[in-house]
Amino acid sequence: MTRAFKIALLCGMAVTVASCSTVRRAIPFGLGGREEPQATASEGQRISVLEFEQQLAPSAALSGRDFFLPGPVAATSWTQPGGNIENSPEHVIAAPNFTIAWRHDIGAGSASNRQVMAPVVADNGRVFVMDGEARITAVDANTGAEAWRADVKKAETEKGSSFLGISMGGGGSRGGGFGGGLAVGGGKVFVASGYRSVTALDQNTGAVLWSTPSDVPIHGAPTVAGGRVYVVDVENQIQAFDVNTGQQVWSYRGIPEPARIMRASSPAVTGDTVIAPFSSGEVIALRAQTGQQLWTQTLSRTSRTNALSELRDIAGRPVISRGTVYAVGHSGVMSAIDARSGEPRWQLPIAGVNAPLPVGDVVYVVSKAGELTVVNRDSGQVYWSRDLNEGRVRQEGGFLGYWDRTVRPIWAGPLLASNRLVLANSDGDLIAYDPKTGQETATLKLGAATYVAPAAYNGALYVLTDKGQLISIR
Repeated sequence: MTRAFKIALLCGMAVTVASCSTVRRAIPFGLGGREEPQATASEGQRISVLEFEQQLAPSAALSGRDFFLPGPVAATSWTQPGGNIENSPEHVIAAPNFTIAWRHDIGAGSASNRQVMAPVVADNGRVFVMDGEARITAVDANTGAEAWRADVKKAETEKGSSFLGISMGGGGSRGGGFGGGLAVGGGKVFVASGYRSVTALDQNTGAVLWSTPSDVPIHGAPTVAGGRVYVVDVENQIQAFDVNTGQQVWSYRGIPEPARIMRASSPAVTGDTVIAPFSSGEVIALRAQTGQQLWTQTLSRTSRTNALSELRDIAGRPVISRGTVYAVGHSGVMSAIDARSGEPRWQLPIAGVNAPLPVGDVVYVVSKAGELTVVNRDSGQVYWSRDLNEGRVRQEGGFLGYWDRTVRPIWAGPLLASNRLVLANSDGDLIAYDPKTGQETATLKLGAATYVAPAAYNGALYVLTDKGQLISIR
């Protein structure tokens, strides 16, 4: 071995050893001629490289404290997917006897290529619903008798794919332009469709008044306010149409997001401000007249232990109440946002796909894990939480006890009706809870899964099941 090679080898070994803190002091000449101070973590300072998930815990300051809930008021109309343009019905008089009055089959239920997703709307003595194939039915609110039926389906959308309740791409699965919904106003029924159209029907007859094509499908129901129809399409574009002509007034495009939950949201409106939710996790405030952006907030939190948190969709409707926007994202953020400035007032680690319900001093919210939580609306502190799935979790599938799967009900709601907090679920139950304690007080068997939150109108609750059956509860 040559002398030069030996010197090079020794130099390389010295550099390697110098990089190891445990033997750095053994180098005769050190680094720069002196030792550098070394820090060693004590037992109390050690931190795991896997960050623990933030947990939701009741506030000790609120333990045992009561909160105010206003008395119920009559719901004489339910014209929007969330009851009114702010998606904030608070406390309504509905179904005091909690018994089923009638059932009516409205058409196609959910299947592999279609979904019943549209919330129920009601006005002028009629209830309006959409089935899994974009057929609209008007039903007498008292008797369940059918008044008319209309079909706005134009043509199949391009093929898409769906898996585990997640929609990929624009068209939905083959044979169906699923999704869309209804809103009522000015003697018209407005229809947003997964078949790429926005349509206005005569409220009395179902006749088409105008129909405007959309470049991509619309999975969410429209919101009607101030002479405009607002819809959010699957490419995260909100469009505003004139209620009389169907002409597009303006549009605003958010950040595209190819993956979304197979539920869809609707904008909320207050004054001259439209609050639009997007599957990118953005909540954006726009000027109703022009579509100019006023502010934006992103409800997004990546979980190291849950890959589905990467889906940032805001599938529950944003709610406006007392100058605050309440919204819940799928990735695990619930936020109270100042409606004027866009500044967050508080945030909680709650992942959900349902609209929150602000009423009185509190906000009710149901997480995607099935946990009902009551939050102080001003501070964001938690009064209590209840696991709605306690005793309802079951094992299905598998063979001889192997490869089975755990099934937990999926919940829709809540709605505060006649001093009951009412929720529907995928087990086919409509369940009432005490709004102060969370204790279960009554249960109705609907006969089919329900993924659409109940609506209230003229003293009754209306529930649309996944099989395409409208149920009136008195």
